[in-house]
Amino acid sequence: MALFCLYLFRVAAISVYILCGLFTDNYVLSTVLVVVLLAMDFWNCRNVAGRTLVGLRYWNQVDEDGESYWVFESRDPSRPANPVDSRLFWIALYTFPVLWGLLFIVSIFRFNLSFLPIVGLAIVFNVTNVVGFTYADRDAKQRWASVAGGGWGVAGVGGQILGSMVSSGIGRFMR
Repeated sequence: MALFCLYLFRVAAISVYILCGLFTDNYVLSTVLVVVLLAMDFWNCRNVAGRTLVGLRYWNQVDEDGESYWVFESRDPSRPANPVDSRLFWIALYTFPVLWGLLFIVSIFRFNLSFLPIVGLAIVFNVTNVVGFTYADRDAKQRWASVAGGGWGVAGVGGQILGSMVSSGIGRFMR
């Protein structure tokens, strides 16, 4: 069900963006529909599909000092993800930002500049999920490799370095 919803929201957002111009000239209606579908996709991918299909979650947290950092969560490697679900999740995660990028280029060449903010928002949502899950996957691999090696200290240092890189680089944009 999570995989179905992942693809449903992503395909629906692109389909509504492409086809809405054929059925209505109402810019506000098409914008609202696409933005709602993008928000549903972002939430579903981050909170449901990522957790159930690949066992990963991430979120941005702000501490008492106002410092922003990302938190990564992963499932125990003794319970591996279904390889088909995992592969389809990663394919969707990396393919749809490319499709939105192509639609951005098409909008520029067609001088359809009023729809660029929608495509820009889609790219931001999709790339945020790509970055978040990529870092969560790296963090999980580092953490479980250090546990398998018997040393918890490496995961702590690696997690701190990764957290520092993410918060200094990408965390600024998430405030």
